[in-house]
Amino acid sequence: MTESIAPPTTKPEAKPTKELAKVAVSGWLGTAMEFMDFQLYSLAAAIVFNKLFFPEVSPIIGLIAAMATYGVGYVARLAGAIYFGRMGDRIGRKKVLFITIALMGASTTLIGVLPTYAMIGIWAPIMLVALRLAQGFGAGAEIAGATVMLAEFAPARRRGLISSLVCLGTNSGTLAASAIWAILVSTLPEDQLLSWGWRIPFLLSFVLMIFAVWVRRSLKESPVFEQRADVVDGVALSKQEITAAEELANTSTIEAALHQRKGKAFLIALGLRFGQAGNSGLVQTFLVGYLATVLLVDKSVGTSAIMYGSLLGFVTIPMMGLLGDRFGRRPLYLVLSALTALFAIPMMLMVTSGNTTLVTVAMVVGLNLGVLSLFAMESVTMAEFFGARTRFTQLALAKEIGGILATAIGPLLAATLTAITGHWWPLAAMLIAYSLITLISAFVGPEVRGRDMVRLEDAV
Repeated sequence: MTESIAPPTTKPEAKPTKELAKVAVSGWLGTAMEFMDFQLYSLAAAIVFNKLFFPEVSPIIGLIAAMATYGVGYVARLAGAIYFGRMGDRIGRKKVLFITIALMGASTTLIGVLPTYAMIGIWAPIMLVALRLAQGFGAGAEIAGATVMLAEFAPARRRGLISSLVCLGTNSGTLAASAIWAILVSTLPEDQLLSWGWRIPFLLSFVLMIFAVWVRRSLKESPVFEQRADVVDGVALSKQEITAAEELANTSTIEAALHQRKGKAFLIALGLRFGQAGNSGLVQTFLVGYLATVLLVDKSVGTSAIMYGSLLGFVTIPMMGLLGDRFGRRPLYLVLSALTALFAIPMMLMVTSGNTTLVTVAMVVGLNLGVLSLFAMESVTMAEFFGARTRFTQLALAKEIGGILATAIGPLLAATLTAITGHWWPLAAMLIAYSLITLISAFVGPEVRGRDMVRLEDAV
């Protein structure tokens, strides 16, 4: 189960501190923006979009429809992962990251100026879905690109800690979005929230986009990409070009990577993704709407719980990164996924208790244990799993396919099952299932801590 790690072909510790810091800020900003955009949307879908864009149906059907628009973005994310992932592996990480953040930011800002169903009828949800698709297309490679860039810049001994900064970006975005929505739902009367207040969070994302684009303009290309044996003049050679270039250095190494049987590393990475992605969709998206729509708990309870959990995550995430550097990736995955599965039923008992304190504690613990901790491990583990030649593409696809199967479909399936059964047990069952998939994947997967990132072949 433990991969034999060859001596690095480069000295990862020699990365300039200033450039590493710039890459870290860039990754944090872009990922913060992605998750702020998506959390803004997911909370809006749970709280107001059913009334603004699907008003002529029952509350529970409106919630299902709103969650469906949340889910379609993940289909576009898959297309973006394929398109931008291949581009990032061929021409470099930097250019792709510049494009994706601009596309995400523009789409999110435009959602804030959309007319509602009351204004233009059926065209309102159609336009909402179109912008959601554009937003998802850009986001499909954003976090994958930021993860790859930071992991390829980081020194091997601290790769887990430094790569976890990408997760702090997700946490920052979630916190900002949750805080904005918590303020809005607690201070604005419902009529003002529905008339104009819901637009504010989407319009504010424009400021973050401008800053992030400015930072990324001055980034250097990933040193791993530049040192790849199959890259000539800043562009990766195709298989045909490699075969024709007999004089190319390290041709045997490149050929070995090209002929490696693909798929095993990808499937294991996809399984690792399931726990974090599935739990995220249920805890951060569905439960907020479930509390307000089904359990009739005050809307501010769910958004406040996510905000508190995100604050705690600023401690949880780097701590997981440090532990991963100290004990390895695989042991932490086994422990975290097992604990999440065991916590699923107690968590739902607390959520449905009607006690505000218990609801908040359950969601805070669930978010940090089953989502943020796994995300901290995922950021570095997936990057180490894949070889440098196809790292961007495979990482992006693993994240987005996992996102479609778990995060996107999960809230929709949860809404349907709870509507049919009238009970909370399907939610607990889904949390357990997601966590067990990750547990099994970690058990059969290799230990990849400290792997040389310049190697072209996958870890398995």
